[in-house]
Amino acid sequence: MDTHNYESHDTEHGRVVYLPNATTDADAEVIDAEIVDDTPTDTTTGERAGERAAERSPGTELEDVRARTVFGHRRLISVERRDRMADGAVVLTERATPVVKTGSKALVRNTVHVAQGVIVVAKRWRDAHGSTRYERQMRAAEAAGDQEALRYWQEAAVAEKQARHSRVMDWIRSPIELAKAFAIGVAGVCGFLLAVGIVLAVADGDAGMILAPIGLVIDTVRWLWWFGAAYGFLLFNAALAALVIYLWHEGKHHASWTPAWLTGSSDDNTGESVLVTPGGIVAALQHLGIAPLNRAFKDGWTPRFHLSPTREGQGAFKGFRAIFDLPMGVTPNMISDKGDVLAANLSRNPVEVWPSDYGKEQGGRPGCVNLYVADAGVMDKPTPEYPLLHTGTADVFAGVPMGITQRGDQVAFPLVGSNVVFGGQPGQGKSNAGRVMMLGAALDPLAELRVHVFALNGDFDVYAPRLSRYEKGASSEHVEAAVAHLHELYEEVTRREGRLAEIGAKKLTRPIADKHPDMRPLIVVFSECHELFGHAEHGKEAAELAINVVKRGRKTGVVTGYDTQSSRTDAIPSQLVENVGLNGCFSVKTWRSNDGFLGDGSFAAGIRATELRFNIDRGTMVVTGATDELFEICRTYFIDVDDDAGWDQAADVITRAMHALAPGTPVEGDRPQRQIEQDRDLLEDLDAVLGDEPVPAADVPALLARHAPGWAPYRRLTGKALRQQLHADYGIKVPSTGNRWPVDPLTVRDVLARQATADLDTDT
Repeated sequence: MDTHNYESHDTEHGRVVYLPNATTDADAEVIDAEIVDDTPTDTTTGERAGERAAERSPGTELEDVRARTVFGHRRLISVERRDRMADGAVVLTERATPVVKTGSKALVRNTVHVAQGVIVVAKRWRDAHGSTRYERQMRAAEAAGDQEALRYWQEAAVAEKQARHSRVMDWIRSPIELAKAFAIGVAGVCGFLLAVGIVLAVADGDAGMILAPIGLVIDTVRWLWWFGAAYGFLLFNAALAALVIYLWHEGKHHASWTPAWLTGSSDDNTGESVLVTPGGIVAALQHLGIAPLNRAFKDGWTPRFHLSPTREGQGAFKGFRAIFDLPMGVTPNMISDKGDVLAANLSRNPVEVWPSDYGKEQGGRPGCVNLYVADAGVMDKPTPEYPLLHTGTADVFAGVPMGITQRGDQVAFPLVGSNVVFGGQPGQGKSNAGRVMMLGAALDPLAELRVHVFALNGDFDVYAPRLSRYEKGASSEHVEAAVAHLHELYEEVTRREGRLAEIGAKKLTRPIADKHPDMRPLIVVFSECHELFGHAEHGKEAAELAINVVKRGRKTGVVTGYDTQSSRTDAIPSQLVENVGLNGCFSVKTWRSNDGFLGDGSFAAGIRATELRFNIDRGTMVVTGATDELFEICRTYFIDVDDDAGWDQAADVITRAMHALAPGTPVEGDRPQRQIEQDRDLLEDLDAVLGDEPVPAADVPALLARHAPGWAPYRRLTGKALRQQLHADYGIKVPSTGNRWPVDPLTVRDVLARQATADLDTDT
């Protein structure tokens, strides 16, 4: 029995309507309870509700409602199960939403491609059968001020209009001509069939064969009609499907616009799924804000792709390359100037998008852009380990490994036949690049290495056993020693030119270097060279010598390398930068610094290290001369150093290089450093260089410099200065004698003898 006390509720509360209870167990567990309105929704339920309300008076408290199992009544669900069902629904929604979203986008995108294909085909037909393209070219020629091109397109437009008029007149006359042709064709075919029938009738002796060929044709027509009626629907659908596929292909690959929300998910930051398509490039160009380009697009111009976006690269380092033309009045330089906007339009960082002038590349087309778009995030991926860190040797003729490109291809510097300049802001990787280059050169058993560091850092300390000459410091003495070394290098270039002539070779090759120990490749690095070229006393002389060594030493195997943080003329000569074969520029602030390290006109050609991010792209440089490309973005290998622990990753490599040396390759101690002379006696040197005949004063300084190449005053001496010094210091007056100012060796030796006698008298 139900023992509940049903009391009336306050009128402000609704009635409690009790569901039928299938159990009388008072101790059953309470599952749920609810308050419902007793207002009937229909007659039947209303009467039942009224009867139950009359039988049960609602109490003043919420009554317990126990689990019901009566058939036909609502069964209450437990809280735990209801929570599980809700969680399952949420998970299902989360999993299904991306699938539905992606599928919906794919469906709409491919539908849009078909519509775009219709537009593309319609434009082609319009251009092929109308004068639109001629008018477009005339407007472009007029905007560019090209009168010759304008005249050409005007004449072409007139010719096209005349041809179109002729075609229209042909269509007007064509129905009559077609009817005549059809009648003649039918008569001809019937005559032919009758002739064949007569031949058959004569051959078989059966007159009924005369009409047999015509009957065969009628049967064939009847069969074709039946086939078309039976399978025409399928053939029509197949043709329609082929047409849709064709339009889809044309729209996908040749459309000039694609809704941005259909190109991919904005939540995908991997970069690999953000495809670069012709339509995407065109859309990016349309929003660069270049007025002549905007007018060209408005007039109906679309770029022609000489290379559609093509996937390049390997491993984790990939991207897209495309080559396309530009309209009249727009240059590749104008596109390069908008590189940051172009990158944003392609969903990339500026350092990941590199437009350049394709016309300046070997075999390139003038007026075209070579565009490389790296996958998003490529620049943030770690550079692989130095490939020769644990094993292997290098070849300075073929190239030493320096780093990788954005495509993951290895960049190698062929040192022999080239010279090298590294530049950029401080702390961006110049010194490491020099270390990487020299580490590769150290692994060539034939290469001789020398290093000048115009600072007191220890970048090359562990390289010392492999170096035949190693000096560091920013003192004037070091600068003077480096200038003397440049004189030695210039003399070495002269000697090697003579040796090559003796051997009968035009340039140094590896077999020659292997056979002749005195012709081994010589690699000399001047690190922090702004201290050398900016020296007040010796800088100008050092610059002239360095330029001459670079110009003449290329074929002789004498290679020089320079790194500096300043592009000023007094930090690194512009002629030196122009004459080296390999230029590497790390992050710089201005186009002047960019061209100061990469050569004049580099910035205008799209070769821009200004796009590299300071500190973020540390170790990345813009390189020219290393490959057939106009330039490369090279991420240099890193040779690790721990200054606190005194550990250098290059130490083990140098040890391995020392064991791989070829006999006769000079290393530490084989070429003692030339000592800087503190003083020389001019008269003694003149006695040594002068013969028995007087020599013009203008020719004497060269003789003295050759006699004492390490003595800087002789390198700066002139004929006039020599005459003045002889008169002021020794009382020797050089006569003009036909304006030749000959220096008489007898006079010099006479004064020298008197000095010696005076010294003896002083001693006594």
